[in-house]
Amino acid sequence: MSLEEYILSHIDKEPDYLSVLERKTYTRFINPRMVSGHFQGRLLKMLTTMIAPKNILEIGTFTGYSALCFAEGLEDSGHIHTIEIDDELEDVIRENLAQSPYNEKITLHIGNALDIIPKLDTVFDMVFLDADKRLYLDFYRVALPKVRKGGFIIADNTLWGEKILHPTQSGDNQTKKLIDFNNFIASDNRIEKIILPIRDGLTVMRKMQ
Repeated sequence: MSLEEYILSHIDKEPDYLSVLERKTYTRFINPRMVSGHFQGRLLKMLTTMIAPKNILEIGTFTGYSALCFAEGLEDSGHIHTIEIDDELEDVIRENLAQSPYNEKITLHIGNALDIIPKLDTVFDMVFLDADKRLYLDFYRVALPKVRKGGFIIADNTLWGEKILHPTQSGDNQTKKLIDFNNFIASDNRIEKIILPIRDGLTVMRKMQ
């Protein structure tokens, strides 16, 4: 038994609708590992329960797995705005949300998050960043003013398969931009931050100012 198998056998099971969603993602898409999955999904649900946010912003929906994990941890009055730039995913996302108990808690926006976020008339308690790595710093800058003092931003994939430890290869703009993002976050005194070495790295930030 691997360590991952051991962990998965000793944590809460994922709901059936999430298990089905994950299987569909692995059979239909080229990069299915972009789905949060069982382990990270249970963590996201737990963090949501602990933080008890009223409003969540998700940047990067993919097939809807993480949005549903957040919805599972929300209080009854809570709501999620999730943004996906790939309009070809819209039908898949809406189908997956409709097959869960939380469809009414989630508003799906299709388009560029940099255009959509400034137009949202909402103060967010929690933001999840899991979209184009080249734009992480841009997303962060546009989202931070929308987060209440004491609110959280969580960024996924910030260790990037440990490629952030090595000089970037020519043309590897994603790694370069992630390194720039990590360096900026490390020096930003408006937030406190910690990186969790979970899956591909999860940076948890709390807005202090």
